[in-house]
This record gives sequence, C-alpha cells and structure tokens, in this order.
Amino acid sequence: MTGKTHIMGGITASLAVAHAANENPLIMVGAGIAGALLPDICHSGSRIGRRFPILSRIINLLFGHRTFTHSLLFLVIVSFLIDRFFPNDILKYGLLTGMVSHYILDMATRSGIKLFFPLDLTVRFPLTIRTGSKVENLIFSILALLAFYFGYETLGWFRFW
Repeated sequence: MTGKTHIMGGITASLAVAHAANENPLIMVGAGIAGALLPDICHSGSRIGRRFPILSRIINLLFGHRTFTHSLLFLVIVSFLIDRFFPNDILKYGLLTGMVSHYILDMATRSGIKLFFPLDLTVRFPLTIRTGSKVENLIFSILALLAFYFGYETLGWFRFW
C-alpha cells in the first residue's frame, strides 16, 4: 500500500476506536497516523524511512522489509516502550490502532507480512491487490468515506462533552 492509504487507514481506524471508546479523537488520530507510518521504518523509500534514513537502513539490513516491524512482536515491544516512556493510554491506543491498520492493509498485498516473526510465515488475504492500483484507490476512497463518518460521529459527541 502507498503511504497515503496507510495514513487514511490510520485516521479511519483511530476515529472508529475514539468513537467506540469515547476518547479524545485529536490525540487518537495524531497517534494513529504515526502508528500507520511506523511499520514502514524498514523501507528507506517510505515516508518515515526518508525522515529517518540511517535508522531505516539499519533496520532493513538487520531484518528486511515487512518482517520484524510488521509483526506482533514489534507491536508488543512498541506497546511496552510507550507504557515505559509515555504512559498515556490514548496515545498508546492510537499508535497501536494505526499500526494494526497498517498490518491489515499490507496483508491485502501479494507480498503479505511476517506477522509471526521470527517465524518465516507470510500472512496475506486470499484476495490481494497491487500497490498503487485502481483497487487501492478504491480502498482509499472507502476509507476516506468511513473517516468522514466516524469523524462526524466522534466530533459530534466530543463537541458536546
């Protein structure tokens, strides 16, 4: 998936969780966007990889693309680090929600992800799409519509409280 689709996935998922949990949507969405981009730190051409090129190259050399940073192990480590250094549940849930949305979107590609890293097991959906295709643009559009819906619902609740 492209960066814009991951961002929209993170926004949509974070707004949905904020709506369901009656949490602050602004913090959730900001953290959700960061979480949606974080797993691609292993790819030097990604938005976050270009921002942190040295770290990106080191992670890619050690693990490759769509392995460690696309795994449940990475999700647990990030959760632990947030609890340790930034003990804020809304921030944590937003970041993890964005990461999970990234994982789900990448499981829809032919390459899939190594969700159970260090096991060499690729996880992907039975039907996959090509990155940058018209189908991905359709998914982006659906996510945008869902983001508007959850944004309206969430901000409507948040505004009156």
